[in-house]
Amino acid sequence: MSHDNIVYEVTDHIARITFNRPRYRNAQSRRLLEELDDAFATAATDGEVRVICLFGAGDHFSAGHDLGTPDELADRKERPMQEGVRGRFSHSREQYVDKTLRWRNVPKPTIAAVQGYCIFGGWIIASAMDILFAAEDAMFLGSNFQYFSIPWDMRPRQAKEILYQSRFIDAAEAKELGLVNRVVPRERLEAETLEYAADVAKNDPFQLRMIKMAVNQMQDSQGFQGHINAAHLMHMMSAQGERDPDYALARPEGRRRPMVQRAMENYEAKKKRT
Repeated sequence: MSHDNIVYEVTDHIARITFNRPRYRNAQSRRLLEELDDAFATAATDGEVRVICLFGAGDHFSAGHDLGTPDELADRKERPMQEGVRGRFSHSREQYVDKTLRWRNVPKPTIAAVQGYCIFGGWIIASAMDILFAAEDAMFLGSNFQYFSIPWDMRPRQAKEILYQSRFIDAAEAKELGLVNRVVPRERLEAETLEYAADVAKNDPFQLRMIKMAVNQMQDSQGFQGHINAAHLMHMMSAQGERDPDYALARPEGRRRPMVQRAMENYEAKKKRT
């Protein structure tokens, strides 16, 4: 598969996959997700690759799902989705659950380097990686999205507290909650990620694979994949509700506003207070 939305390269046993739509804050179009899936599959079967690193070009790791860039709209016209609940379910399941589970279970260590916005779909992909490095300016925003790993990324009560408010968490709080492994200066994010990857790549690939399988199996034996399946169905119920005029969170005066806009407003207000 040719890659127009990502960059794929291999150096010193490390596969580097980079979202390459900085103009759109690396919004995840269908074609980007398909190219990403192809890149992970290529890296998984390449005997020269021992570690996979995921980056986002530009100022932001990913602003989430592509809701309507010209490229995405043209692709939807060229390859229309099946209408009705069957089409919405099949599209949602394949693009955001099946693919993400494949990336989670790639038989090699995976590392995401996150800077700037990591919103909704960005969180989905980042959380499917084994290790997360975050720049000091990283900002995470989650919801009950399709691949709902948040209660596994942090403790359940903290997940509820954050999701009920629909608020951003910065890199420092993300590390405190256990979502990210390390917080580094923005200018050092790529270098420190690759330095760690190079150290991991010195180890025996088979042992690395067994370690990953053992840790993932621990989660699976506790019900991880069953939870992901059930949570996706709950997401579909919630998404269906978007057609309800009372679905969106309300301002006190009664006007509606999207969750991302509301989270940004709250974050800006918090910065002014501090």
